[in-house]
Amino acid sequence: MHDSERSAGSAGGGADAGSAAGSRRKDVRRNEQTLLDAAAAVFVASGVEAPVRDIAARAGVGVGTVYRHFPTRADLVIAVYRHQVDACAEAGPALLASSPTPHDALARWVDLFVDFLVTKHGLAAAMQADNTGFEALHAYFLDRLLPVCTDLLDAAAAAGRIRPDLTAYQLMRGIGNLCIGSENDPDYDARRLTALLIAGLRRPE
Repeated sequence: MHDSERSAGSAGGGADAGSAAGSRRKDVRRNEQTLLDAAAAVFVASGVEAPVRDIAARAGVGVGTVYRHFPTRADLVIAVYRHQVDACAEAGPALLASSPTPHDALARWVDLFVDFLVTKHGLAAAMQADNTGFEALHAYFLDRLLPVCTDLLDAAAAAGRIRPDLTAYQLMRGIGNLCIGSENDPDYDARRLTALLIAGLRRPE
């Protein structure tokens, strides 16, 4: 084989190896996303202390796979928290683009935000030994979600759908207060209360 042929073969082999490595990374990310979606759903239903086997069963994997990706419960809870924050942040622009009105987009986004807050319950207990980590997550929460909520409110106000004197922080803080304790009271529906709050923002037509 000539040197040029060997070089071409090596280059091709390198490209194949790079492609295979890229595919493996995509598979790992996809598997993690599946686990995080499953964990979020289980946490909503059963709280952050839900058995890992329930998460594994929902994701369709073995318990060992969960621990390979997330060695401790705190690792898993933190990852779910960030995953849910990211999902809420990314949903805002998509809902503005696809909803009939900005007010509808705001209402749909608030539903997602309430789901996130329910998932978040118990996080402090799961991370009680790591106050610095918890503070960092709270900063991440504000950095990602305040601008999205602001854009939704501004769009709805600019369309004349809601009153313009409410800030994103005030709205998110109010919704958070409405969600406190909801996971322990089956007779309390935080989603219904927040829907009434969002309906109350409407301008009279």
